[in-house]
Amino acid sequence: MATMTAARQTATPDLTALKTKQQAAWSSGNYAVVGSTLQIVGEQLCETLDLRSGSKVLDVAAGNGMVSLAAARRWCDVTSTDYVPALLECGRARASADGFPIEFREADAEALPFDDATFDVVLSTFGVMFTPNQAQAASELARVCKPGGRIGLANWTPEGFIGQVFKTLGKYLPPPPAGAKSPALWGTRTALEEMFGSQASSIKAEPRMFNFRYRSPDHFLDVFRTFYGPVLKAFAALDAAAQQELHNDLYALIVRTNKSGDATMVVPSEYLEGVITLR
Repeated sequence: MATMTAARQTATPDLTALKTKQQAAWSSGNYAVVGSTLQIVGEQLCETLDLRSGSKVLDVAAGNGMVSLAAARRWCDVTSTDYVPALLECGRARASADGFPIEFREADAEALPFDDATFDVVLSTFGVMFTPNQAQAASELARVCKPGGRIGLANWTPEGFIGQVFKTLGKYLPPPPAGAKSPALWGTRTALEEMFGSQASSIKAEPRMFNFRYRSPDHFLDVFRTFYGPVLKAFAALDAAAQQELHNDLYALIVRTNKSGDATMVVPSEYLEGVITLR
């Protein structure tokens, strides 16, 4: 058994197949419905970075442009990227409605189509953390950022509410490919230091809380089952009995963490805000 465990831990996963599966998950539903509720995280990250007007900013795995819009509101020159075209269209519509000239480009976070040292600031909020090849994605963030530039990240932590949601999903799904790394690693200072330490002059990591505010626990579950790709796909992969069990487990998690004191849902979810300054 020990030998089998060791082999599993050291195996090389099929990252291409994993990426294809993940892209299909994020293309399902409509992440923009959830992403729009997270806007305060992008605003907070831009404030922490003290963004200045005229800065050249790249948003990686941008979804529907949460942090792209926050940077544009500070008069930065913003490029917003994602590998789901429909989400870029949502971001483009939001930018147009607000009158911001953001450039939107389809791009893989592990192979960014930009020259070295192009951007003053590179951002990602709950996006790049889901890349299969974490080391390659981190390398790309650093590559396109100028020397002395900064990388700003917001990533769910393993212990926080969303981290626990993913752990709950994992009880009902086949194990990930051997050697695949948990996205929640991006929500730890240790992983940030491992991925960026050799290129950084400083790494700051601050735990923060985002409050999920919904009409009720059932409302949250309905929204996430309908629009949030990973949850939608998890339920779709199960039979009716297992779907009910998963629903019950997620509902119990919400009830345990709900701070509303009434029929609504107010659940704090920890995330790690990281700022990496490059040499």
